[in-house]
Amino acid sequence: MRAARLISMVLLLQSRETMTAGELARELEVSERTVYRDMEALSAAGVPVYAEQGRAGGYRLVGGYRTRLTGLTREEAEALFLSGLPGPAGDMGRGDAVAAAELKVLAALPASLRDAPSRAGQRFHLDAPGWFGESGPPPLLRDLARAVWEDEPVELRYRRKDTEVTRTVEPYGLVLKNGIWYLIARVGGTPRTYRVDRVTGVRPAGGRFDRDEDFDLAAHWQEQAASFVRSMLREEITVRLSPAGMRMLRFAVEPYAARRAREGAGEPDGKGWVVTTLPVESMTVAASELMRFGPEVEVLAPPELRERMADAAARLAELYATR
Repeated sequence: MRAARLISMVLLLQSRETMTAGELARELEVSERTVYRDMEALSAAGVPVYAEQGRAGGYRLVGGYRTRLTGLTREEAEALFLSGLPGPAGDMGRGDAVAAAELKVLAALPASLRDAPSRAGQRFHLDAPGWFGESGPPPLLRDLARAVWEDEPVELRYRRKDTEVTRTVEPYGLVLKNGIWYLIARVGGTPRTYRVDRVTGVRPAGGRFDRDEDFDLAAHWQEQAASFVRSMLREEITVRLSPAGMRMLRFAVEPYAARRAREGAGEPDGKGWVVTTLPVESMTVAASELMRFGPEVEVLAPPELRERMADAAARLAELYATR
């Protein structure tokens, strides 16, 4: 545990040049007393670390000192070559940078870990795009990625239904979800979400914007995605599901709706069927989704949806009864 902390300490000093004992303690979640002891241990081990006094002081490494990645475990080294996602990086115009970084990491690894990329590549392949989607990234993705990297405001032309709107936005980040790229951008101080494949024009607006350093892209996306699903599933229906129908939930409806249905399920009857409430987008969408269950679901309410399902079942029976 301490060895890993010492390596983290050296890498932090390499990347940030100067850090106080308090900053290191907060980053590594230890006490300042522990930082002092660790610094003594690093110095005794031959790492050229020293402390500068004064208001702008802190711990530093002697100029030019770089550590080789000899402290990596095999699991850590192999994980590095899983995290690059070269496909999406290439879509954003960073494929060469990812490849170069991997080569540098590989060159810094000890001989015993040089097989890390081949072991990871033989065992795992991360295919981010969804099925049945168009191949290739959206045409303006690289322009948006550049603006995100440079904190550069852009004038965005965006297709909304049958019209196009123009907005000056501050591009904060890009998200790849199920093969679809989304731009998170601030407009008038409020984060907005745009599908990149609906962007029809990107033009630099000039200057740089001040990024809110407290903005957490991953947390924002998670919150927005969950909020979107909840707002979309505005209605509820009551259904009776067989054991097979309960197992089908995760394949046939939204994960949020499936979880709500499982949590609200009553006690099984003598045949294992349960009654539960299922959130749905609309009665039309619900009818389409419930047809996937076949005879493993019965709609109890509302009456109009039950009638719609009964009508569909009667037409199916008639269709198959004569042939």
